[in-house]
Amino acid sequence: MAQAKTQSLDSAETDKVQTTPEPAVLNGAELLIRTLEDIDVDTIFGYPGGAVLPIYDALFDVHDINHVLIRHEQAGTHAADGYARATGKPGVVLVTSGPGGTNTVTGIATAAMDSIPMVVFTGQVPTDLIGNDAFQEADIVGITRPITKHNYLVKDVNNLEQVIREAFHVATSGRPGPVLVDLPKDMLNTECHYSGLKKISIPSYKPTKEGHSTQIAKAAKLLSEAEKPLIYAGGGAVLGEAWEELTAMAERLNIPVTTTLMGLGGFPESKPQSVGMLGMHGTYYANMAMTECDVLLAVGARFDDRVTGRLDGFSPHSKKIHIDIDPSNIGKNVPVDIPIVGDVKKVLPAIDQQTTKPEIDDWWDTIHKWKREHPLKVPESEDTIKPQLMIEKISEYTNGEAIVVTDVGQHQMWAAQHYTYNYPRSFLSSGGLGTMGYGFPAALGAAFGCPDRPVVCITGDGGFQMTVYELATAVEYEVPLKIAIMNNQCLGMVRQWQELFFDKRYSHSILKKGNPDFVKLAESYGAVGLRATNPKEMDEVLEQAMNINDRPVVMDFQVEEHENCYPMVPAGAALNEMVEGDE
Repeated sequence: MAQAKTQSLDSAETDKVQTTPEPAVLNGAELLIRTLEDIDVDTIFGYPGGAVLPIYDALFDVHDINHVLIRHEQAGTHAADGYARATGKPGVVLVTSGPGGTNTVTGIATAAMDSIPMVVFTGQVPTDLIGNDAFQEADIVGITRPITKHNYLVKDVNNLEQVIREAFHVATSGRPGPVLVDLPKDMLNTECHYSGLKKISIPSYKPTKEGHSTQIAKAAKLLSEAEKPLIYAGGGAVLGEAWEELTAMAERLNIPVTTTLMGLGGFPESKPQSVGMLGMHGTYYANMAMTECDVLLAVGARFDDRVTGRLDGFSPHSKKIHIDIDPSNIGKNVPVDIPIVGDVKKVLPAIDQQTTKPEIDDWWDTIHKWKREHPLKVPESEDTIKPQLMIEKISEYTNGEAIVVTDVGQHQMWAAQHYTYNYPRSFLSSGGLGTMGYGFPAALGAAFGCPDRPVVCITGDGGFQMTVYELATAVEYEVPLKIAIMNNQCLGMVRQWQELFFDKRYSHSILKKGNPDFVKLAESYGAVGLRATNPKEMDEVLEQAMNINDRPVVMDFQVEEHENCYPMVPAGAALNEMVEGDE
């Protein structure tokens, strides 16, 4: 860094001089790292390659940024995603050009579907070779345009600092999402000035935060007069950090709250107002409350198909209020009566202040009756491990305080149903894209972001094998991550659908012959491997695992192979047409 510029003066005049620092002269790679330090980036998930070696050289002497060497670029994006969901800060990824960039695509799409803030830096061939099919060249900007909130190709190193700061601003403001910055190698080696920009303003990008006062008044009036109100909280309640406002409103007005898969933890499930998760594998009482309510307040939710079921049967009796910071989400899937564009953290208190507590004792009597008559079921067995019991035991051994990260499938739904979520940013899962292989690396990212909280990855034997190689990363960095494999020796949700809708024709969904010995596999990486085949061993394994704090633990829980996940709303059915069991 250049020294402050001074001039020689008589000693009597020295105390009057105010020195003006010259802008630092850095190359593009050094400027990137300097800017990341300046905006308080503390963790990068990356994998080096030729096009980004100048950046890795600039990182060599940097101590304020923890670079995590992942083993595959897709896992790096999932790790950054998990870090972002757990901390609320943007995840950062650094990869090389060509296959390095293309390997991030699934992780970027996963983050985009769930509105997760992430900035991905990709290397690129020098600008004079772009378009010439140079070695490890790929048009990553074109490839990722549909799955990023915005992306950049840097063609002038003098714009690099502005681009970096804009990327983080866009990724974290409004409706969050992933942003990609493509960095040609010559831009990393070219010198430029670092100015230390502080304020970023993009005239064409001004997300609306304050809700319209007239719409807020209409919403408050509707809620005050409701006889069967329901609050439907989605991932926006968590991403918008509105959990305190949501809880305060629900408690004061005594209105029942249901959450989506992405909204779990946004409202404490131990509160009497909670009716649990709704949707395809939601609780009976949540789905029935959605079907029978007369006023529905949707908070940061997008009415996706796994929540609505058949659209013409979705909440047919309700007037609908929809709060969302993204105007394109409102009315996209379901028509609403009162749209409110704004930040849920700001809009909810405004509605709450103008709402009179509704008289809804009869409504609560109905909900309590549904809860008594249709509880979530935990089958009992002395000989085999039931998946539902496995989740409840994990909740017990972690006191319900862990960050739970899942892969995708039956185990994901059981984890959503049977673990009690009382804290925000405690349930991380690929909701929109449904990415198998997400769980383990995302849990790794969460563990780096929240080292003081226990992190448990609940995964299946299919999904775990998609990104198992990140055990090397977990062992290298001594991450005390707990990995619970729900091992039913099949692709559980695929098998369940084949059983129910394809006459038990199990086409390529059985993994029994090809599965590894997960205990030996864990040990080969230097992790701890444990196995349980019955309920007694399950308790022993969990107790042992929770006392290991210097490396990852892989727990192979061999569960009932043919257990199905219920309740379940069949494809094409309405929410109130759910199936509650094999009978």
